[in-house]
Amino acid sequence: MGSITSANSIYTLAVTGLFPAPFQLQGFSAEDIFTTQALASVETLMGLDGILSGGFVYVPVVQSISLQADSASNNLFDQWYQAQQIAKDVYTAEGVIILQSIGKKWNLSNGFLSSYPPMPDAAKTLRPRRFAITWNSMNPANI
Repeated sequence: MGSITSANSIYTLAVTGLFPAPFQLQGFSAEDIFTTQALASVETLMGLDGILSGGFVYVPVVQSISLQADSASNNLFDQWYQAQQIAKDVYTAEGVIILQSIGKKWNLSNGFLSSYPPMPDAAKTLRPRRFAITWNSMNPANI
């Protein structure tokens, strides 16, 4: 049997015009590193006569990233968000995820910071912050 650990995963991001050199995300949440929503791969429509039709549609890929409250990588998301507020414009990202345990990587293109928690929730301990990036595409490859 093979390993399915996430402990040796690598996630790097570069933000055009802000962080041109890729940085490696670190300090992930203990329970979640990232999650990706399932994609609606076709659009379907049932005709009045009961015949189903389907067609190809482009869909964005929404991904959430969870970082511990004390992760240094939170600062990069803070700077990304603040730069957009100042510029009144968006900065796009490119990324790479490597899952060494299964020998796969994903190239992430044209990403937008689509959800930004401005601070961690506070309870007994500070809770992880969950950011979302909406990607144009995520393309897998074997490594």
